[in-house]
Amino acid sequence: MKLPADYETAKSYLERDCGYEKCFDLRLRNLTLGRRQATLFYPASMTSSESLERMLSAYLGCPVEINDTAESYTSRCLIVGNLTLTDDLTSAASEVRAGSSLLLVDGFDKLLVTDTKSLPSRGVTEPQHDQVLRGSREGFTEHLMENTAILRRRLNTPALHLERVAVGDRVPTNLILCFVEGRADPGYVKNIREKLCSIRVDALSLGQESLAECLYHRKWYNPFPKFRYTERPDAAAAMLLEGSVLILCDASPQVMVLPVGILDFLQETDDFYFPPLLGTYLRILRLLVFWLSLFLTPLWYLLIRNPDWIPSWLEFIKLTEKPELPILIQLLLVEFTIDGMKLASLNTPNMLGNSLSVVAGLILGDFAIQVGWLEPEVILYMAFVSMANFAQPSFELGYAFKFMRILLLIATALFNAWGFGLGLVTILLLIGLNKTVDGSRSYLYPLIPFDRKVLFRQFFRVKLPNTQKPKKG
Repeated sequence: MKLPADYETAKSYLERDCGYEKCFDLRLRNLTLGRRQATLFYPASMTSSESLERMLSAYLGCPVEINDTAESYTSRCLIVGNLTLTDDLTSAASEVRAGSSLLLVDGFDKLLVTDTKSLPSRGVTEPQHDQVLRGSREGFTEHLMENTAILRRRLNTPALHLERVAVGDRVPTNLILCFVEGRADPGYVKNIREKLCSIRVDALSLGQESLAECLYHRKWYNPFPKFRYTERPDAAAAMLLEGSVLILCDASPQVMVLPVGILDFLQETDDFYFPPLLGTYLRILRLLVFWLSLFLTPLWYLLIRNPDWIPSWLEFIKLTEKPELPILIQLLLVEFTIDGMKLASLNTPNMLGNSLSVVAGLILGDFAIQVGWLEPEVILYMAFVSMANFAQPSFELGYAFKFMRILLLIATALFNAWGFGLGLVTILLLIGLNKTVDGSRSYLYPLIPFDRKVLFRQFFRVKLPNTQKPKKG
């Protein structure tokens, strides 16, 4: 809606659209600037009192002259803060609800919108989910401008692009599309930009998860993650230089990384804070442990169903006594019980967390074996699988492997060796047929299409490249 010429009509509309009578923190002050009436709208809960005082001093110290327009007034007066002029009442009211201050002056054909917001946010601390032994202790916060500043400090280059996009028809959410020109694929950036601008949704009520479902809403049955997230600025900056595209979402401390393939989850920030030999060892060990978590229990179950296949040097994996419950039921029971314990730990106060761990360990461990519910071998293998799931930081990938492990167990129970082979083929198909967000890049890249150099760097921590070689002598 355009700003009407009548001052009282415009004031009434702003009072209604800003929520003056509905929101207790929305304030307005009637001012007299020279010989003209003016009204200042601002949300007290989101406005910095210091910025508001400086802005009021600037307005009151610069009275409006008879022939002044909005442009001449703002060019003549020194207004503190980021000032914009607009004749759109709807967008101006939206800015007020977001924390800005708005000045309506009788006779002006533009509204004066000043950025005086002061939003609450937690400090810049190390992420709890992605900690490192060495390196930066800095992490993203829920404040979009702070996250932008953190990235800009690490990448002080004119090639850095930070494009703002608002998504949400009823409740807009600010997003930042971030990439480095010359490193990111221009076609991919254009595709992601068009996808963001074409999203039609009332609101991103759950932040990045709502955004992820809007960007990719096909093949819900495929559990392998299409997105990668990080809370570390150093990792985000490194990914930008590698050609990735980042999406920052307001009120979210995590950064969405695109595009992503399954082999991208092999890398961790800690690998690059150690020498290449140690980093390579950690990466290969992480790879072996994590893939072993997928095949350990299904392969053991297949072998104990076919004792003749067990070689002499693996005789110890055989069961000494006939189990009270079928092994498949025991394995599935422990799988679901572990998830139940995770849910219980999330809702347990920190002071009782250790007690819960001790009680749960005793009940599900020793007592379950004594009663006959579980075999010791089941407890041992499932304990290894549970710890192996934490060998990589992606929560979604861990549950994707869990679902595939359950699929292998059930298929093996139904069709024996043929079922195990059918489960392997199904897993390969789900991975191979999975697509990235725009579908232009294979989920198995750099394996398909094959890129020897990139594939080598995925598995081995190589020496960091130097842009300038030291002079000899």
